[in-house]
Amino acid sequence: MFLQRRNRILRQSPAIRSLVAETQLTPNDFIVPLFIDEGENVHSEIASMPNYYRNSLDITVKEVKELWSMGLKSVLLFVKAKDETKDNKGTEAINPNGLMQRSIRAIKDACPDMLVMTDVALDPFSSYGHDGIVENGEIVNDATVEVLAQMSVSHAEAGADFVAPSDMMDGRIAAIRQALEQSNFSKVGIMAYSAKYASCFYGPFRDALDSAPGFGDKKTYQMDYANRLEAVKETIMDVEEGADIVMVKPALSYLDIIREVKNAVDVPVSCYNISGEYAMIKAAAKMGWINEEKAIIETLTSMKRAGADLIATYFAKDAVRILGH
Repeated sequence: MFLQRRNRILRQSPAIRSLVAETQLTPNDFIVPLFIDEGENVHSEIASMPNYYRNSLDITVKEVKELWSMGLKSVLLFVKAKDETKDNKGTEAINPNGLMQRSIRAIKDACPDMLVMTDVALDPFSSYGHDGIVENGEIVNDATVEVLAQMSVSHAEAGADFVAPSDMMDGRIAAIRQALEQSNFSKVGIMAYSAKYASCFYGPFRDALDSAPGFGDKKTYQMDYANRLEAVKETIMDVEEGADIVMVKPALSYLDIIREVKNAVDVPVSCYNISGEYAMIKAAAKMGWINEEKAIIETLTSMKRAGADLIATYFAKDAVRILGH
């Protein structure tokens, strides 16, 4: 049999496969989410996220130094607020001596070159567990945006390189950009959670921060997972309002959305490989049903192949070790 073209020639050895691979993962692709708690010497494993921890700030600083030594250059900070600090106004969110603000300063002092990104949303600080201020059972938009803008400036004052609004309120990117500019923080970037879907896969994250909604759900502000064009519209609006990086969240069930967004905008696109996606791989691997290391690399590669320039993932350290960087 004569064949003019034999495609298998480019698959016949590890060497040739690596030479012609269209998608390559490196430590530069990863953003590392960190969960921070009050206290000292706190190293608490999150039950629904095996081998991932909520750490006090002293241990977090050591973790950041280790990440930097591994070639990981960006962290995304989340803090667990004490119950007594939570209210319906976001008071603790804008506290200049709050845990988030102290964490930013400590990390930048310990590792000045580490890119520090910060979560901007009210749910960790809300007595209702929602991403916004609640009035008569409704999550109100405009009043929430005002607090988010103040929160962003507070993070910038502490030394954040990027703020990452994850709330999905309308108009918050423009308000945050304006507030940063007016406060002389023109160099602080915005990574907008532009297409954040109302997903069942957030459960372990909410365990980590005790931030599950106290009533109802988040479907009036997070997106309907049935929608595709809406994601493109939301993302384009965020870019027009001043977003420097846009995000699709979750990642694994939304690879088509990552590609749609990548094709629609000319800014870097990130995605969030979320807690439920992490937990599924961990659980299946524990049962012996899949090879954990292969599943990690295959799923992360799928996200980059879909168009993600950056991937926020709890597998970042594992991936770097597996890849041998």
